[in-house]
Amino acid sequence: MASLIIFKAASFFVNSLMPAPLCPLPPAPAAGFSQHRPLRCGIPGASGHKIPFAVIFGGTDVNEDVRQQEKEEAMGKVLEEARRPRVFEARGPPTDWGPRGFVWAVAFTCVFSLGFSRSSQPHAEGKILVQSQGISTAPNAAFHWSTFLQRAEIGHSTHHVHVFLLICGLRPVKDPLYLVDAFSEWHREEPSVYLVIVGPEVDPEFTRDAKAKVQRSPGVRLAGEMSQADLHAVVKNCFAVVNSSVSEGMSAALLEAMDLEVLVMARNIPGNVAVVKHERTGLLFSDPQEFVQLAKRVLGDHALERDLVTRARDYVRTHHSWQTERATYQSLVWSLVGSPEH
Repeated sequence: MASLIIFKAASFFVNSLMPAPLCPLPPAPAAGFSQHRPLRCGIPGASGHKIPFAVIFGGTDVNEDVRQQEKEEAMGKVLEEARRPRVFEARGPPTDWGPRGFVWAVAFTCVFSLGFSRSSQPHAEGKILVQSQGISTAPNAAFHWSTFLQRAEIGHSTHHVHVFLLICGLRPVKDPLYLVDAFSEWHREEPSVYLVIVGPEVDPEFTRDAKAKVQRSPGVRLAGEMSQADLHAVVKNCFAVVNSSVSEGMSAALLEAMDLEVLVMARNIPGNVAVVKHERTGLLFSDPQEFVQLAKRVLGDHALERDLVTRARDYVRTHHSWQTERATYQSLVWSLVGSPEH
């Protein structure tokens, strides 16, 4: 069987066009692919190799890299090698191939695909297959919500506390401190509301500043990284999942919350608008003050909350099926390993 390389990362794009041996993507953690480990690999098509390879354009990093000329040009060179994607039945490899049947590219959203194609990379048009992330959730049934609250130093009864959960790695592009001042002021008025920020310490300097800020902010807590099953359990018990990123590819945290029938509130940016429809599947805010206004409104309107959660759940299960995602990638992988050129 032919060799196969699949890339899912952002930082490899520029380095990959420099002379370097081919290398596969390092093993991913159980919760998914890491977006923070730079890869130094040779892109097969760019360096004359004939090993099939695939590129998945997804995540915040890629969404930001496309704004930088050097990295955008590197991505464009990769796409010059790509052929128009064709999806085949997963039962076997395809038999009809074009001259460049060994490369394909996938984007998570139309926002990235259309934006990249209409920029300075006209050759990208029609070559990027849009496949949304598939979502599957499995909360830890043995998780103790009361213990989590105690460790977060939240003293209210579990029946009278409203936790707004912000899930992200601590780094500037996720802007986890965006809502802190406004939320802390609201907490002084309504002591039962808390903002809990959960995620890994990605940027050491930013993490130090974030910890110092949170310590000075009543009603705001910082929790460390946790397993996916425990995190899903926390999501299931919180009042709402919040996204305050400056830029976003496609937020898995929002989609998982929707699947778990939990309200989502997201900053009004293109990546979030692609998955959250205001007052239909969630709530979008443009500044911290609007966030607080919307949060107060939905806290007092249980019918609105229920309608938003129900429509969001239906949306995710229709448009973000993990079975559909699996079938798509199975088909595309067949198209790589089954190419007669290899």
